[in-house]
This record gives sequence, C-alpha cells and structure tokens, in this order.
Amino acid sequence: MSAVAERTSVFVERRRRAEALAARHEYAREPLTLLAALLDGQERAFDRARTDRPAIDELAPYVVRSALPDVMSAVMSSGTETLREAVLLRFHEGDLEGLVHTWLRGDEQSGTDAFIARAAAAPVLEALPEVAHALKSVDREQLCPVCGGLPQVSVFGETSEALVTSQRRLVCSRCAGEWVYPRMTCVSCGETESAKLVVFADQQQVPYLRLDACETCKRYVANIDLRLEPGAVPLVDEITALPLDIDAAQRGYTKITTNVMGL
Repeated sequence: MSAVAERTSVFVERRRRAEALAARHEYAREPLTLLAALLDGQERAFDRARTDRPAIDELAPYVVRSALPDVMSAVMSSGTETLREAVLLRFHEGDLEGLVHTWLRGDEQSGTDAFIARAAAAPVLEALPEVAHALKSVDREQLCPVCGGLPQVSVFGETSEALVTSQRRLVCSRCAGEWVYPRMTCVSCGETESAKLVVFADQQQVPYLRLDACETCKRYVANIDLRLEPGAVPLVDEITALPLDIDAAQRGYTKITTNVMGL
C-alpha cells in the first residue's frame, strides 16, 4: 500500500468511528455527525495537498481555494442552524485568507474563525509535515515537534508485554503529529507532583477516557486508553469527553486547546 493510501485510510477510519460514536452517544451526536461530514472533504484536501505540494508562502490562499469549499458544504449539510448562519456570515465578510493565515500563525481567534480555518487547514498540514514544520517557532516538550502545535489528546497505547508500562503519546491539534511524553506529568506546565494531578472520569459512559488535570496551572487534556478500547480513534473519541469537559469547567479547569468542534 502506498504512503498516500495509508494516510488517506486514516480519514476513513476517523469517519467510521465518528459515525459509530454518534450512534452510541446521543449527547455528542451533533458534533460527531458534523465531524463525519467534514472528514469527507478533509480526505480530499489531504490527497490534493500531497499532489499539489503548495509552498509555505502560498499556504493560506491554497487552503481557501482547495479546502474551504468542502468545509462550507459540510456545514450546510450537517451543521446546526447557528453554525450555518455564523459560517455564512463569515464567508460574506471576506478576508478568508487572513482568517486562515491567523490560524496558521497560532494567534487567538473567535470560535467560528478558528473552526473554519482549522477544519480547512489541518488536513493540509497533516499531508505536508515539511510545510507544517516551517510554522514551528518554539521548542518545548509539551508542543508538537513537527509544527509546534498544542496537544489535542493524550494516548496510552497497547503493549504486547504484560509487565511493560505502555508509552504515553500526545496527538497534535494542528497537524495530527504524535510524540512521546512522560506519564504522570502535566501536559501544560510539566507539574509532576502526584498530589497536584487530578483525574476526571466516567466509568459508565466512557470507561476508557479520562481528563488529566493539573492543580498548578488549572489546565487539562483528555486521555484515551487504547488498552481498554482498542478501536478508539483519539482525535474522534476525544469529542465524547463532553460531560467531563463540563464538569472540569465548573471546577475551574480549562482545556489546553479546544477540538475542531470548538469543544
């Protein structure tokens, strides 16, 4: 199988998982249904980017031209009325290249702007790690070594040896790159004192998913345990942490970065 086919199959896997989880978790059905629709266009954007290979200085206009139309189509077919209206308004206001460029720089954006830019640009960065790497400006172990993006989700992988502790890996919110990160360490500030590391979990609804929070910086990240749910797709399953997100927010914690749905 070619490298392109292997990476494209990732989008098929994500879409199937989003559809399965939407059927399983009513509380997350709307965002997962929209995500499944977005993934069709993201797969096409990934394939086109691998063929076109736009340069870094052409990236924003390329994303607007190549990927944004599919984002718009997905929102119109599967988004909520509120999201459809917000996205339509933003499209009519113009400066879509500026919107994407702002996201590529990692600057703060409104929820609608961040959704549009990320949904369109992320698959392009995933397709072109060398271009994603050119966006990197800071080296920190908590940030993606490819593009410098924030971690979206933490993962405990499977291991074939019963007495060997599985590695913890972080998955980037921008380019979907992965890197190893120490267990029992805050993903935001690096705190290691166990008394300051807090866990939020729901053993009934999502027994394989938890939030790893920190009393020092009041930030948290969702963690997926593939040993308990081998079929989980971290960037998709993270969306089902919504009830835990609400609980953590009520207790004064903030997610390190929201997912593509803005949750």
